[in-house]
Amino acid sequence: LDIVYEDDDLLVLNKQAGIVTHPAPGNETGTIVQALLYYTSNSLSSINGNSRPGIVHRLDKETSGLMVVAKNNYVHLQLSEQFKIHSILRKYQAVVWGVPVNQTIEGYIERHKINRKKMCLNKKGLGKYSKTKLTLLKSFGNASLIECKLYTGRTHQVRVHLTSINSPLVGDKIYGK
Repeated sequence: LDIVYEDDDLLVLNKQAGIVTHPAPGNETGTIVQALLYYTSNSLSSINGNSRPGIVHRLDKETSGLMVVAKNNYVHLQLSEQFKIHSILRKYQAVVWGVPVNQTIEGYIERHKINRKKMCLNKKGLGKYSKTKLTLLKSFGNASLIECKLYTGRTHQVRVHLTSINSPLVGDKIYGK
């Protein structure tokens, strides 16, 4: 674990790409949750039960970044509320194909009708509303460094939004080129 902040109530860790947040089919071991349980001697919030103790949000397996983990139920509820009302600012940097323009991408994200491992974007109001502000930081010609500011937090949101404008993440095995 790469812990960047810790006190009696919470900890913030820098999650590496390639690690799953919590156990799931196909990824039963080697998860962030299991490492956290070992590190904290099983003293995390119990709100999500034994499979996701302390987890208030997650990052996809191949995503790196900071994660906030609750050590007690009170802090867990407070953090969950902040994520729910979107008072926590979340920004990601990513390398994408192409040179996208600065824009805000909005729409509804739902499970893909054929490939159940994928999500898709629609404007019909099906699924959950999503919104991402995209800012171009640097262009390399055929690829670019961008910043994504999330206004909502949906499954695969950044990946789906970038694919919808034909600038998928470089190296994305599910949505990429």
